[in-house]
Amino acid sequence: MSSHVQAHRRQPDRAPGVLHRATPGVAPKLSTAARRERRPAPARWRVISGALLALFGLTLLVFFTSDVFYVRAIQVRGNDFITREEVFAYSELADYHLFWLDPAAVRRNVLRAASVADVSVEVGWPPDLVTVLVQERQPVAVWSDGGQETWIDLQGRAMPARAEMPGLLHVNLVRDNSDRPLPSASDFDKDMVLGALRLRELLPEGGHLDFHPVHGLGWTNDQGWQVWMGTGSAALMNEKITIYKVLVENLSSRAIDVAELNIANPDAPFYRLLWGL
Repeated sequence: MSSHVQAHRRQPDRAPGVLHRATPGVAPKLSTAARRERRPAPARWRVISGALLALFGLTLLVFFTSDVFYVRAIQVRGNDFITREEVFAYSELADYHLFWLDPAAVRRNVLRAASVADVSVEVGWPPDLVTVLVQERQPVAVWSDGGQETWIDLQGRAMPARAEMPGLLHVNLVRDNSDRPLPSASDFDKDMVLGALRLRELLPEGGHLDFHPVHGLGWTNDQGWQVWMGTGSAALMNEKITIYKVLVENLSSRAIDVAELNIANPDAPFYRLLWGL
């Protein structure tokens, strides 16, 4: 055997230079250094999580301890007569926190005010936490009972009289000596309001309407007669006005001295004479 062959046989065994395929389902083995690089740093994530939790807690602490997030006053817009303090009282928002505000509940509360027709509520951030936009009812008549005045709108809704408003129809309650219950402004419904406004054109300049518990609406006309027209819708009042004009023309042409003319029942009108003249 030649020395060349012997030298070849003494060479150490080496792995064949063949690329082995990875066995399916078996993850390739990584070196210790590679495994160390892929492993998350638990300490770093714990620090980040703790910082976020502390920040969240601090934020909640600020929200619930800072006075600026509690309702101490509100902004009110659209109001001409009802005051901001009244709206705030009706809203029942005093000392409420921003997180507990319910705009729908606030709207329902403010709508309880007789002077308010509609409401919209906006919730924001300090300093204007709550803004309430109100639409007030517009009065068309003033009900007067012994000097105590109440406004009445076109729908017959009674509300406090808050200012002097020229041009409103004045209706004065007439008190008699009977024990019957006296009407109030809240008894003046929509039909009565429309009927009263229809009578307005018959009033002397600067005149007002009276309201009697039995005879209804009335006034003292240019002839000095006490006229009573009852109550009713504008359509019914139109019929009574036609009857009234005919009777006034007829009685005046006959020079009859009338003390009282009553057309509360249009089917049976009557008059009372002024005796002694």
